[in-house]
Amino acid sequence: MARLGTPRSADTQDTQDTPALKRALTTPLLYFFILGDVLGAGVYVLVGQVAADAGGAVWVPLAVALLLAMLTAASYAELATKYPRAGGASHYATRAFGPFAGFVAGFCMLAAGIVSVAALARGFGGDYLSAFVTLPVGLVAVLFLALLALVNARGIKESTRANVVATVVEVGGLLVIVVLGAWLLLRGDGDLGRLGQLGTPEKGAAAAVLSGSVLAYYSFVGFETSVNVAEETRDPRRSYPRALFGALVTAGAVYVLVGLAASAAVPTERLAESSGPLLEVVEEAGGVPTRLFSAIALVAVANGALLTGIMSSRLAYGMARDGLLPAALTRVLPGRRTPWLAIAVTTLLAMLLALTGSVATLASTLVLLLLVVFLMVNTAVLVLRRDAGEADHFRAPTVLPVLGAASCVALATQIEAQVWLRGPLTVAVGMVLAAVAAVRRSRAANPSGRA
Repeated sequence: MARLGTPRSADTQDTQDTPALKRALTTPLLYFFILGDVLGAGVYVLVGQVAADAGGAVWVPLAVALLLAMLTAASYAELATKYPRAGGASHYATRAFGPFAGFVAGFCMLAAGIVSVAALARGFGGDYLSAFVTLPVGLVAVLFLALLALVNARGIKESTRANVVATVVEVGGLLVIVVLGAWLLLRGDGDLGRLGQLGTPEKGAAAAVLSGSVLAYYSFVGFETSVNVAEETRDPRRSYPRALFGALVTAGAVYVLVGLAASAAVPTERLAESSGPLLEVVEEAGGVPTRLFSAIALVAVANGALLTGIMSSRLAYGMARDGLLPAALTRVLPGRRTPWLAIAVTTLLAMLLALTGSVATLASTLVLLLLVVFLMVNTAVLVLRRDAGEADHFRAPTVLPVLGAASCVALATQIEAQVWLRGPLTVAVGMVLAAVAAVRRSRAANPSGRA
């Protein structure tokens, strides 16, 4: 196995042994990158899950989740413009707390990303695809992941252009849902009264909003993916905040409108029991082929997997450059300047998870892993205020990262008990690997073993 690289100082620039990634992303491309990741496959099942927890007023937890996501997004905007490098949360935690914390943050994000890609690959080969053709899920998942890896390796510009097309399709499908909901109301078949029904027989209004917001919150966390391409953005200090907040506001507006339309069009119990709640709206309204939404869902799944795959490979590349993973992962294609070995390794791991079917047992830990990462990022912002960083970077008001950290703790209180049994185990694995990495770095820096 390749030895771990020696960590560079915070101010060290890219050298010839670690070539810089190509700056190809404009503000519009970055906007669509973030929007496409936030409006991912989750929206097609999210509304039903939120309805089960919060009642008919689905739009309330969606709006609350958007506000909570904005808090942590402000921290990411400051750090991504202050340190526009691949590596994301891992790089920020390394600068603020040292390589050990950086490895743990990176490991949590990397694990979440790889499992997410594997789950999306299996989702692509499941019920939505069976509307057109029936093939073994494992075979479809492997071929699907291999194709995405090729698109990823071809170049960030090509990947994000494909994302623009997919995002337009996704948003178009969601707008169809909004129009169909309005049409149902106009013809007298909907029920506006459900929009004010907050709470369930088991939960009061306040508890319903909080638990529903936990589910809705994770539909907005695609912005974490985008910080790993800040290094490939032409002018990150100007482009990143505009693209980030613009995409989140757009996604939030679409989500709230979809929630209003679905809740008014379909009884809450039916939404809560459905694994395809938006398809329920289509069937209720009529006039639109249901297979059309299977196709749109496949596009959404593919787009989400592509963007998460980009994040995972860039995160692995950034961690390797910081000396937290084997240095070989920094290898870049000469012409394309994409991290080909990081793409290959993360894709192979996702294939393994997709084939073993262990994704279901790991998926529930993603919630806790993300909260650990976001807590570290919000606190890193405050610690790194003593470092000037890039000139004229975005600066969030101090209250926002403080509230962002508090929101992570509050949301963690809503995590199910069984997840708390598995989540810390994953974090513990990351801590053990971080300790091993620290020993390797120490030996590399002092090969003679002298003090």
